[in-house]
Order: sequence, then structure tokens, then C-alpha cells
Amino acid sequence: MSAEQQNNEEVTIDLRRLFILIRKHIISILIWMIGLGLIAYGVSEYVLVPKYTASTQLLVNRKTADANQAYANQQADINAVTTYKDIITSNVILKGASKYLANPVTLVKKAAKKAVYKTNDDGTRTLVKKAVNAKPAVYKRESKSYSISPSELASAVSVTTTTSSQVFTLSATAETPSKAQAIANAVAKEFKEQIPKIMDVNNVTIVAEAPKGTKSFPNVKMITAVGVLAGLVISLLIIIIKDLSDTTVREDSFMTNELGLTNLGEIASITMPKDWTFTAKTAEKRGSSRRRV
Repeated sequence: MSAEQQNNEEVTIDLRRLFILIRKHIISILIWMIGLGLIAYGVSEYVLVPKYTASTQLLVNRKTADANQAYANQQADINAVTTYKDIITSNVILKGASKYLANPVTLVKKAAKKAVYKTNDDGTRTLVKKAVNAKPAVYKRESKSYSISPSELASAVSVTTTTSSQVFTLSATAETPSKAQAIANAVAKEFKEQIPKIMDVNNVTIVAEAPKGTKSFPNVKMITAVGVLAGLVISLLIIIIKDLSDTTVREDSFMTNELGLTNLGEIASITMPKDWTFTAKTAEKRGSSRRRV
């Protein structure tokens, strides 16, 4: 027999042995798989702190009346998306967003302009400009207040871009859906206000404001599947290790081929009937009674 044929035979025998072990310990394997799967599900569902992610989309471009210049500006804006990505996560933007999140109010209507008077030489005052709209300023609260430092915002915010597109996505991750939404919208708002001062950009559009965040961590289904797979692998390893550590001789070829011993014969296993002792005694009694006769 060639070495290749012998190796193929050994592989076939090993695979057959593995199949026999799996079939023999199938209940144990299923217990490991179900058990670790349930543990993984419980940890991911009730132990791990969930995270929620909200996303908003922004568009930055330059306005121009020249049709020939418009295409050049568009290509420049596409190339500058990476720069916008760095700016939006810079301390300048995040510091303003942090301040806004502490008091998320927006001015809806400006306060009244006070009347302007001029003081004459004789001490009298003359009305120069009348007051406009005597009502106070009106503010609108956008969301709940959150105390988040710029460094915490830096770890919570991420920006993704698309090739050959002026639109990029700003995502924020937090412990609650509302907090993730507030962070994403606050950073986008601050970026829109500050980018014209930082770069020669005069048109920033928030394409879509962030909705309430959706659960992004943990992925319960994936973690449960990993637990089931881990149960399968661990159970197989235990079974294989126990089988390899078993020194029981299972085949005659091991004695002759591996140990070099000579096979002198085989002793078959004989199963005696349950009433064998009783039958033997009965035969003995019968034999003795015959001798007396």
C-alpha cells in the first residue's frame, strides 16, 4: 500500500470515528449549544448596556452664477468632503454643540427694538426712532438638556462619506434614542453655523434631520448565534480530547501494526443465560443421582 493510500485510509477512519463520536454524544452537544446560546442571549439582552444611533445628512456647496464655474466648484466640494469630516469633529464645532445641548433653545422671534432718543442741549429728550414690536423675544426648546463635554461628543460622533458625492452622513451614538437624536442635530446645527466662517462656503443644507435613534448595540441575534457556535466547538473539543486520552485498544491492527505483537487468536465474548448458576447446580445434582443408581 502506498503512503498516499494509507493517508487517505487514515483520514477516512478518523472522519468515521468523528461521526461516531458526534452521534454518540449528540445529546451532550445539543445541551452545550442550547445552554451557551441562552447565556449569550441573556447577557446581550439584559446585561449589556444598549446603544442607539441617529443619523443626519448634510450637503455643502458653493453658490455661483457662472455655469462653467459651477462644475469646478462641485468637484472641489466633493474633494473637500474629507476636510468637512475633520472640521465637523473638531473642538470648535463640538464645543459649540456641547454648549447648545446644555440649553437647546432656538430664537423664533427677535425681541422688540427699543425706542431711540436724543438728548438736547437743554436736557430734554427727543424721540429719534420709535420702538418696533414691543413684545419680548420668543424662544423654542428643541430637546431635553444634556450635559455632554466636547471630548464625550468626539467619541459619540462619526462621519461617513460616499464616493463622488457632496452629501455626507453624521451619526451619533448614545444610551437613549432621544439623546442620540439630540447630539446628531446639535452637531449638524453648529456645523452649519460655523463652516461659513471657517471656509469659503456659503451654502450648507441639512438634507434630513436626525430622527430618534435606533438600537445599534448589542446585536442580540448575532451574539446568540456566536454563543450557539461556541457551544458546538467547545463540546466537540471536549469529546475529541476525551477520546484521544482514552488508551483502550479498539482494533486488532493496533496490536500488530503499532506494537509489533503477534496475534495468537481471539477470545469471543460469551453471554451466559441468567439461570446459568441454577442450571449448573441442577446438572450436578442430576449427575450425582445417576451415580447412586
